Amino acid sequence: MLVLSKVLVAVVAAQHLFFLVLEMFLWTRPLGLKTFRNTPERAEMTRVLAANQGLYNGFLAAGLLWSLTARSELFAFDLKIFFLGCVVVAALYGGYSVSRRILLIQGLPALLALAVTIGLANPYLDLDCCKPAAETAMIR
Repeated sequence: MLVLSKVLVAVVAAQHLFFLVLEMFLWTRPLGLKTFRNTPERAEMTRVLAANQGLYNGFLAAGLLWSLTARSELFAFDLKIFFLGCVVVAALYGGYSVSRRILLIQGLPALLALAVTIGLANPYLDLDCCKPAAETAMIR
């Protein structure tokens, strides 16, 4: 299940890299205007704010990608939990303050990745806790 966790984390990271590009470079272009349901005038007025927001999405993507490359399994898990948690919190706030679509587009994939990572790819869980010890099995 570690592979599924990594794939889901990579999907969330890719989303946030895409958000970075949309908000920093395409905000006033046709794709940015259509994606965010914006007018050219409003997009121009909010361009700097959007670029700042895109930068933060880039930091989230960087953290998630870091979690996929960290050598320590425990540290990688901690990074995944932290950065996926940040994405979920951002999605909750965005869903509340901007649009409920954010909950689906940003929050749901992150929540799914978080659930799979905690439940099925958690190195802190000793999944062998209920198996008999090797010595016990040999005595039988």
